[in-house]
Amino acid sequence: MKKLLSGDEAVAFGAWRAGVKFASAYPGTPSTEILETFARLPGIYAEWAPNEKVAVEVGIGSALAGVRTLVAMKHVGVNVAADPLMTFTYTGLNAGFVLVSADDPEMHSSQNEQDNRIFARFAGMPLLEPSDSQEAYDYIAYAFDLSEKFDLPVMLRLTTRLAHSKTVVDVQEETLEVAQRTFRRDIKKYVMMPIFAIPRHRALLERLASVQEESERSSVQNIEMQDSELGVITSGVAYQYARELLSTASFLKLGLTNPLPAEMIRHFAQRVKRLLVIEELEPYLEEQVRALGIECEGKKFTSRLGELTPERLAVALEKVGIKAAFAGTPTEPLPTLGRPPVLCPGCAHRAVFTALKATGAHVFGDIGCYTLAALPPLEMLHTCFCMGASIGNAVGVAKAGNSLKPIVAVIGDSTFVHSGITGLVEAVYNDARITIIIVDNGTTAMTGGQDHPATGKTLMGIEATRLDFETLCKAVGVKHVWRLNPLKLDDFEKSLRGSFLVEGPAVIIAEHPCQLYPIRQERVPMVVEAEFCNGCGACLRVGCSALLVTGELSSEGLPKVTIDSELCTGCEVCAWVCKPVAIKFPAAEEVMNE
Repeated sequence: MKKLLSGDEAVAFGAWRAGVKFASAYPGTPSTEILETFARLPGIYAEWAPNEKVAVEVGIGSALAGVRTLVAMKHVGVNVAADPLMTFTYTGLNAGFVLVSADDPEMHSSQNEQDNRIFARFAGMPLLEPSDSQEAYDYIAYAFDLSEKFDLPVMLRLTTRLAHSKTVVDVQEETLEVAQRTFRRDIKKYVMMPIFAIPRHRALLERLASVQEESERSSVQNIEMQDSELGVITSGVAYQYARELLSTASFLKLGLTNPLPAEMIRHFAQRVKRLLVIEELEPYLEEQVRALGIECEGKKFTSRLGELTPERLAVALEKVGIKAAFAGTPTEPLPTLGRPPVLCPGCAHRAVFTALKATGAHVFGDIGCYTLAALPPLEMLHTCFCMGASIGNAVGVAKAGNSLKPIVAVIGDSTFVHSGITGLVEAVYNDARITIIIVDNGTTAMTGGQDHPATGKTLMGIEATRLDFETLCKAVGVKHVWRLNPLKLDDFEKSLRGSFLVEGPAVIIAEHPCQLYPIRQERVPMVVEAEFCNGCGACLRVGCSALLVTGELSSEGLPKVTIDSELCTGCEVCAWVCKPVAIKFPAAEEVMNE
């Protein structure tokens, strides 16, 4: 059956076809749709884990129990999962285990653009790189075969462009029947104390040598010989761009890129006069080709920054005297009109940061929609490093004797579960005088509204025990905990200021549903009474896209404001900052007339 699938969807269908029965992940763009798709398929179990480390750890347990297992995450999630992963390559497994790393060149939705091909080599994991959805579907099955054949976890690497682009895939309607393997106690293999880990490291190197032999003969490595004047070594989605532009060149297209097929590369290099290595981000392939003593060109004409688009590649090729088959004149894409991201109208995060701005607090941020509060007009975040870092950052500033006061960490509900709890324990244990605001909108909003342990529902829609933040905070020793609706701004600001006065850490749980997930929140929109608007612009500084400037001027010569009723949700944040009291709910008869 032919289906139009994204790379993420193709991985899910391919894993199901390969007999995978267990999958775990933490949602993160561009990997989220893998588990969302897989969870809808019959005969499987799929779950959101609290974080990527836990996803790998439960995945290891599943693979040891003899079930083919898929674990998925975005590239920075592999950093969180590194601890068990680096040892898992030593131990090996029972049934197949594949880790999907969805990398994000250009940082479309990430804080860095690390190249996890290097991570796979670092960890000692075989690495597969599909170039389209059909290969994503095919390679995932091959990955499980490799995993079981060589007793190793395997990484399948996608990038954003492949994860979210759709191509036609030939999907099989039935799954392979893969019998569950029996797990047997073997402490020399699975208990990694030094006496056993030392020989397992040696065994890892031996297994990788065997994978090297596989790499030389694997069907996912393809030599496409045409003109011998120019040869190209490439992999992943970069192959699509290079093939489009260099239609007459010869190609060595690599699907298994760790370990690389050294003899195949030497053989290909000998058959061409000029050799290019075309890849996104780091010179991962180029450096290894050069280490073989083979002259090649690569990062001297392509950048280590951002995505490698056809336009950028065409420009790069022209710089080294290679005419690309490109429609029109190859140029860098024209810059588009900037439209900064903003919080949704009615988002309760806006109320939190409006109150924080009124207090003059120094705010340390985290990963989530609320990171947008770093930008104008809110401009309240000082830092944003990684999931869970806000609390640790705030503790460090407080303990360093810095004069910044008050000190606030802001962290979302899903992010708090992911990696904020240990930071909270740190704050309590070391008696840090900080305020921690858990902005709880009841979902993992930034990646599309996924559930987590504090929502009370699993990925598969099953009701679950709901993690209660107030109980948790008190259990680890927080003496001052407030649970507040941030849209009740007077009460919220009063409590916020009160939290600055207590000894030790204080926690405010700012609890209000997300405007979009699971259902869009609907409230009566507010209106501006034009005769009272003096054009001061205070309401505009809350950064809500429902607020618009009109052509009418106030007596002070300043532009008045109106409200788009299609966007406004009646959250009242703009009314709270409006000193002339020009923003109100419409009279009852006006609402009835609508």
